Amino acid sequence: MIILDNPYVSDFLRDAAAGIQAPVLRNEMSSGLKPDKALNLFDEAEFIELAKEKGVCKLYTNSENSIDWISENLGFTGLPEKIELFKNKVRFRELLERIYPDFQYREVKFGELDKIRIEELKKPFIIKPAVGFFSFGVHKISENEEWARVLKIIKAEVEILKGIYPVQVLDVGRFLIEECIEGEEFAVDAYYNGKGKPVILNVLKHIFSSATDVSDRVYFTSKEVIETYRESIEDLLKEIGKLADLRDFPFHIELRIGMDRKIQPIELNPMRFAGWCTTDIAHFAYGINTYKYFLEGLEPDWNRLLEEKDGKNYCLIVLDKGGDLASKGVKGFDYEKLLEDFERPLELRKTDHEKYKVFGFLFTETPVEKWGEIERILKSDLKEYVIE
Repeated sequence: MIILDNPYVSDFLRDAAAGIQAPVLRNEMSSGLKPDKALNLFDEAEFIELAKEKGVCKLYTNSENSIDWISENLGFTGLPEKIELFKNKVRFRELLERIYPDFQYREVKFGELDKIRIEELKKPFIIKPAVGFFSFGVHKISENEEWARVLKIIKAEVEILKGIYPVQVLDVGRFLIEECIEGEEFAVDAYYNGKGKPVILNVLKHIFSSATDVSDRVYFTSKEVIETYRESIEDLLKEIGKLADLRDFPFHIELRIGMDRKIQPIELNPMRFAGWCTTDIAHFAYGINTYKYFLEGLEPDWNRLLEEKDGKNYCLIVLDKGGDLASKGVKGFDYEKLLEDFERPLELRKTDHEKYKVFGFLFTETPVEKWGEIERILKSDLKEYVIE
């Protein structure tokens, strides 16, 4: 079963849903999609009744905008409780205390950020919305002197972001302050099958332009990334699955892995894979249809899928409208110029940058010898592509 919702449904997801004829909730988004093969649409009452009949509700949604609908209509499935356990970052930290008993964190209301005695907090630390999306509102504090500047930025971001997403997706009224997790950052699309076994569908490495960068500009996957980290991540997912008793459950988890290979989760996003359908990078890289794999209980044959992938990196580039671009008037974006700067762009997805503060998403295949194109876009403020 699938719920398609705003802000974005890729053509690949649309066609995948139509191709496997999964039951799709009829709503404003799904009704407006026009795949070559018709979607298997169900009205709300029919969709709810079907979930009751199935007993086990194997449900995927591309967007956390659907969380409120799930909570109101599918309470009998137990999904709302599971969603809240992970979507609320404070509850997620409480769950993980059994695995990471020494990890320090605290919740603070937005209106009380001015009262924080910054000198009393262990540094470095991360501050972010207790319920968040992408890296909106996320900041790293290493020194006391940085706090005044960051607090001013947070207040400005709250004004910009508070009307863009529902509170179930981005709640800037509460913030989480937690100790900084050291190590390289990764993002994983996976699901728990009917027996509670975690099935990894992709592993993305998140790279940054500097030690203070917390943006989502570049993620990439490769044969080396999959082979190096997949089994260790799987071991952690087994522990989380047991703690939360998860079955038939899709998710996107972000984590850090240290030099000692110790893994620490950052957050787990329930009911979906990578946001804005960027999970489709698994299709570009390995031919994996993550939606079909979850709904049909399929598992990747990684030995076969990684054949002939040596020296190839598959990159997701988020064209975020950060810095002073977020608050100034921008007429347009030169997408053609952007594409010319890459050896092999695979797909460009444009977005409404005025509404969502993102110019779009670009998927590339970048061989090792052309990695300089990724380093350049990683450090770019994108002003060379902006039409003012």
